[in-house]
Order: sequence, then structure tokens, then C-alpha cells
Amino acid sequence: MENLVKRAAKDLAESKYAIALTGAGMSTESDIPDFRGPKGIWTTNKEAEAKAYQRYELFLNNPRAYWEEMLGFQGTYGTFYEHIRQAEPNPGHYALAELEALGILNCVITQNIDGLHKKAGSKRVLEYHGGVHALRCISCGLRFAREEISLDELPPRCKCGAALKYDVVHFKEPIPLDVMEESEKEASRCDLMFICGTSAVVYPFANLPRMARFPSGRLIPGLDVMGHKANVKIIEVNADPTPLTHEGISDYLIQGRTGEILPRICEFLHHFL
Repeated sequence: MENLVKRAAKDLAESKYAIALTGAGMSTESDIPDFRGPKGIWTTNKEAEAKAYQRYELFLNNPRAYWEEMLGFQGTYGTFYEHIRQAEPNPGHYALAELEALGILNCVITQNIDGLHKKAGSKRVLEYHGGVHALRCISCGLRFAREEISLDELPPRCKCGAALKYDVVHFKEPIPLDVMEESEKEASRCDLMFICGTSAVVYPFANLPRMARFPSGRLIPGLDVMGHKANVKIIEVNADPTPLTHEGISDYLIQGRTGEILPRICEFLHHFL
């Protein structure tokens, strides 16, 4: 593994536009449970999983009932979201923030809703599935910090009059257009993509590495005859192989915990700068 860590550091040092994609594996090391792992929330509670699939529809049909559930008047999500808000970044989050501070990493695109990348000091973060620290209007698209909005009366309302929901993207809810477009632009632009702690099976997020590898089916400068982007490096830091590993989308996998591997990459990076 040490050779792969050194290789990743060298690849980072030589990159011109590096980004990172992160998933639940980054947050489990901050004591935030995942959803589909062996001890995940939905693995151990199928009723909670079933409700999760109905949550966006509940908001559309009855915003007050949605907020009562999310605040914990019914169900368990109020407690869960509060736990997330109290969580602290781990060494993996701080390592990515350090890479940005060094001018190496240009953007983090995360599936996580916990806000830990920002809390660790990362400045440019695209929260693909939203977050628990903000509320969003699906009518006009405005976002508000959680503490800006009173929840004394439910549902809370946007300036435009529409009901607000958590910025979290629920099942069957479209990814906000601004986040999706910016994420796709970053994936197409990068020449190095770190994939950290994600199983790469949730779409459309899982399309982003494929966009980096196959930006076009046409033969254009920078692509080989198969449509691959010839100069892009895709590196996985994951506990286990993913479809990206098996399909050859990634160049190599560094297998282990992100909170241990990413700081080691930062250490070696200084030798190449």
C-alpha cells in the first residue's frame, strides 16, 4: 500500500486540476453511521428505509407532516440529524482541506449531508445530495442557513411563499440543477479525480467518474480511440473495491480507511512539491 500512497502523492503533485469525490466512508470515521453498510441505518431498520423512499412525496403532499417527522415529533430523523450536526471532522476531512490550502485540490464534490468538509476548512464544496445545515425552496431554488429560519411555525416558508424543506436530496427528488451542472463541469474539467469512501453505486453521482473518463464518444484531442480521456488519473481510496475498480474506470485502488490514507498522501506530497 505504501507504494500506492507515494504514487498518489506524485500524481497529485503533477496534476493541473484535481478534484475529490467523497461518500459515506469519509463520515463513518466521524461516528456517523452509513445507510447500507452491514450495520447501516437501513440495513438494520427496513421500516426507516421504506419511509425514506416516501419522504419527498410526503413533503410535496403535506409539508407540515414532513417537518414534524424531520424534527422528531414522529420517527427518529430529528435525533439523527441533530447527531450529524454535532459530528466533528476526522483526519481524512482535514487532509482534503490541506490539499486545497496547498493549491492542489480545486473542489470537493460530496454525497454526504453532514457539512464536515466545510467544518474541516474546505472552501469549495459541492454538496451533491444537499445538507442538514441548510433549507431549500424547490420552487425558486433559494437556500437558507438552518439557523436563519424559525421552525416555530410549520412548515417554514421561503420569501416567495413556498414551503421550505431541508436541503437534503431525498429519494425521487431531482438533484438541484445548479449543483448537478457545476459537478458535471468539474468532472469533465479535471485531470485527476480522487474517489474517497464511496461505493459508487448511487446515481447520478456515480456517473461523475465516468464523465471524467469518457467525456465524449467522439474522437477529439486528449481522447484515445476508445473515447477515453487520455490524460486523466482516477484514484480510489476505499475500504473495498467498487464497480469503478472492476470496470477499469479507476487507475488504481488504495484499499483502507480514508482517515488513515489521505493524511499519509499529504505527508508524501511535500516531497514532490
